[in-house]
Amino acid sequence: MQTNQSRGHLLTEQINPNSQNLDQLSALELVDLFNAEDNKTIEAIAAAREPIAEAIEITSAALANGGKLFYIGAGTSGRLGVLDAAECPPTFCTPPELVQGILAGGKDALVKSSESLEDRAEDGAKAIADYGITAKDVLVGITAGGTTPYVQGALAEANNIGAKTVFVSCVPADQVPCDVDVDIRLLTGPEILAGSTRLKAGTVTKMVLNILSTSVMVKLGKVYGNRMIDVSVTNDKLYDRALRIIQDLTDLPREEAKVLLDKSQRKVKTALLMHWNDIDATQAEDLLTKNTGDLRASLKV
Repeated sequence: MQTNQSRGHLLTEQINPNSQNLDQLSALELVDLFNAEDNKTIEAIAAAREPIAEAIEITSAALANGGKLFYIGAGTSGRLGVLDAAECPPTFCTPPELVQGILAGGKDALVKSSESLEDRAEDGAKAIADYGITAKDVLVGITAGGTTPYVQGALAEANNIGAKTVFVSCVPADQVPCDVDVDIRLLTGPEILAGSTRLKAGTVTKMVLNILSTSVMVKLGKVYGNRMIDVSVTNDKLYDRALRIIQDLTDLPREEAKVLLDKSQRKVKTALLMHWNDIDATQAEDLLTKNTGDLRASLKV
């Protein structure tokens, strides 16, 4: 571990002039300050719109060709990647291996601090082989301050094997250069609590991961209009949501929507195709398979 390397020049480590009296503020003043600073996350995303869009295009193309999406990080950054990956299966009915989060320290690090593990670049490189990442895949390295050796090691190894690489950081490229296919810099400025990147940096990272994964799933045909037609119907709330999607898109009464959903084995996309094309569940599934799961394409056949 390098203990003599100063990181004080990094944007995420600098002192925020707007919060130098932080310990003297009232509760209401604290809320107002946080709110004002958090507005900078929107500005940061707008400034990075082009590389974010490029990451969406690269990732959706990779997944359409049999690849997978991996997030990798340590501490808060890694936990955010794991969270985004975990939310894809219930929202889009994707297999859990399609989008995966890799966290320095593994599952234990989700609930227990293990930040010291971020200093091991060799562990990040080893994770590429451990997770079976190939040239068909996309690796998104997440590190607010940009210097995390674990992430840098992983990205370097992913580049070596020909995988697509994306860097998500909250420091300018001239402070921490990174050799990747897509370089996303989310410049939210110094934190209210100096160096605490679970604040604005964490918020803006979560927002961008939301944009990336949701947009990729849209590109893969898992959304119709703005409805999650590939929702995994695994509880009462999601069953109700599935019924409402069918009702809204078909104008069927709730009881008829229930019959249709049950005949489709609780698959919203299949149910809609059954209704619109006047076919049974088997025919609908076959048609969707021929059109790589794309509902709009299946309706044109």
